Amino acid sequence: MDAQHGLVVVAEDEPAIADVERMYLQDAGFRVVVARDGQDALALIRRSAPVAAVVDVGLPGMDGIEVLRALRAADDWTPLVLVTARDAEVDRVLGIELGADDYVTKPFSGRELAARVRGLVRRTGIRAGSVLTAGRLRVDRERHRVTVDDAPVELTPTEFALLAHLVAEPDRVFERAQLLSAVWGVADFSGSRTVDVHVAQLRAKLGDAAGLRTVRGVGYAFDPVPAP
Repeated sequence: MDAQHGLVVVAEDEPAIADVERMYLQDAGFRVVVARDGQDALALIRRSAPVAAVVDVGLPGMDGIEVLRALRAADDWTPLVLVTARDAEVDRVLGIELGADDYVTKPFSGRELAARVRGLVRRTGIRAGSVLTAGRLRVDRERHRVTVDDAPVELTPTEFALLAHLVAEPDRVFERAQLLSAVWGVADFSGSRTVDVHVAQLRAKLGDAAGLRTVRGVGYAFDPVPAP
């Protein structure tokens, strides 16, 4: 997908921060529109079908978590990055549990934000042209579909990318830093918590067919679960 034709919705009520986000995202080739509160952000995302949204948790009125909850409840899986306060881990974890694809914490680098959005859009638009079948799981990387025993499972773009990366190499143990680099496009090990939360979400959604093995002190591996 040509990023020059990609629209990103930025939901931020602080004009100075919104200007920084707009500048770096535009420099990265995106078109950008800004919403100043949660209600406007929700309406704009639904109306404009952006390639991604960057949503501040602390929006006035309807906050960022409520915006995310409303989108996912309506089966709208627009790729979404949450912007949170540095000490608001509960918001970050809740956001991921509700279906956020990534997050950045304030104060943040505009360059990092743009890189994360580029990576998210790239993951969403991936066309690998193959289907991975492993045990009870079927991962269609071209159509972005996952089934367990032929029943569809709804995953966020980041959950899908993480699962596909693990399933592609069964039994291989991936360090958290390797997964951060491959799936999120970042090499900062301080973000390893987000890997753990996304794995937990995959286990919750895939149930006993997940096959995701924790290797203590190292990372994760995928072990196919045979059909009963």
